[in-house]
Amino acid sequence: MKRVLFTAGVLATLVIPDRIVAQEADAERGRKALQTRAFTPAAWTIASYGKAWEQWEPKPNQKPADYDKAFMEYYGLHAAPFENPYPMGLRVGSRIIEKGVTSDCMLCHGGSIGGKSYIGLGNSALDIHALFQDMSKASGLPQALPFTFSNVRGTSEAGNFAVYLLSYREPDMKILPTRIDLGMREHLCEDVPAWWLLKKKKTMYHTGNSNARSVRSLMQFALSPPNSAAFFDKEEATFRDIQAFILSLSPPKYPLPINKQVAVKGEAIFNQTCAKCHGTYGEKWTYPSKIVPIDEIGTDRTRFEGFTQKWADYYNKSWLAKEAGIDGSVKPAAGYQAPPLDGIWATAPYFHNGSVPTVYGVLNSKARPKIYTRSFKTDLDAYDADNVGWKVSVYINRPDPQLPAVQRRKVYDTTQPGRGNGGHTFGDDLSEEERRAVIEYLKTL
Repeated sequence: MKRVLFTAGVLATLVIPDRIVAQEADAERGRKALQTRAFTPAAWTIASYGKAWEQWEPKPNQKPADYDKAFMEYYGLHAAPFENPYPMGLRVGSRIIEKGVTSDCMLCHGGSIGGKSYIGLGNSALDIHALFQDMSKASGLPQALPFTFSNVRGTSEAGNFAVYLLSYREPDMKILPTRIDLGMREHLCEDVPAWWLLKKKKTMYHTGNSNARSVRSLMQFALSPPNSAAFFDKEEATFRDIQAFILSLSPPKYPLPINKQVAVKGEAIFNQTCAKCHGTYGEKWTYPSKIVPIDEIGTDRTRFEGFTQKWADYYNKSWLAKEAGIDGSVKPAAGYQAPPLDGIWATAPYFHNGSVPTVYGVLNSKARPKIYTRSFKTDLDAYDADNVGWKVSVYINRPDPQLPAVQRRKVYDTTQPGRGNGGHTFGDDLSEEERRAVIEYLKTL
């Protein structure tokens, strides 16, 4: 018998005489599945896409002429870099007796930078709460959303969504008639990490308390009813292919000029001050998969404290954690994972909650704006090349509470729950010249 081999985190074929037990994961199959299939049932009608504008605030006098563009700008979606009748993240799916519109992984994991769409780039422009709310109303669904999907545009309550979906499942994935209480917290304010970072990680999610090679963990958002328990056994191999595709992704290259002499100086400073947590780069890269203790990193604790022990215990006895060949259980959070920085120029805003709009602010805590907004456009005109991140407009006061919620979510207020921008003050000791050199180096990654 041959041993089970793991290469680049992908399960290789296990061969036993006269039969194949597991099919080798294939990135191209995964790409095709991700781009052509719907894994969650369609909650919305086909007509809802064309009628969503009737819910916009302020409501237009008539349907916008270039509707696809207006739709993408309003909700923070992007053109699909593959054949798809809708913006990236939406697709045709099946309802009970008809076709409808559903969402897919690229809704959050498909972004745009420099005017170009990329699969695997976190969508930092998305207002997922407005999208789900308006599409539901346009479909004639009377009930309100079951919880807050986003408190501030560009972030989501993805962890809360995962808890909610699991609370409707028995450990073997059969659907429960009523939801059990696993604890839900609606201020986790999560920024979406880039998929291409996963290839270096041993652990994943912001707290690094899950196995980065878990396939079943990637299936949590397919828990939406009416997907049956049989669906998960059937589609695990498909998601193994999708994981292989994710592990094949690379970041886009910085599109603007780089001062190479300054970048060389910045690399030396980075390797002395930052590499112990974030690794080194180049052909012989290193990455320590380090979880920085919460009291050392000092960033907002809300996501760190965001999951109950009751949820963890339930998850760990469920099908999701019982994956063959790996430890799929979730571990207690100890801090936040210092991520790899490949393609960091494209992944603004920064920190686990997206509270810092530029790399300069990461390296200089005194320069972080307290209350701010941005255009949520993703072209180079909206990009801050000097500070590496997004151009922002700073506010003195909080947004008027009388404004529509869709407008209030455009303002990042770091005084609100889950949105603190403190901590990670390690760059404060650098001189301005050193800080600028490090920033120039980071453009090369």
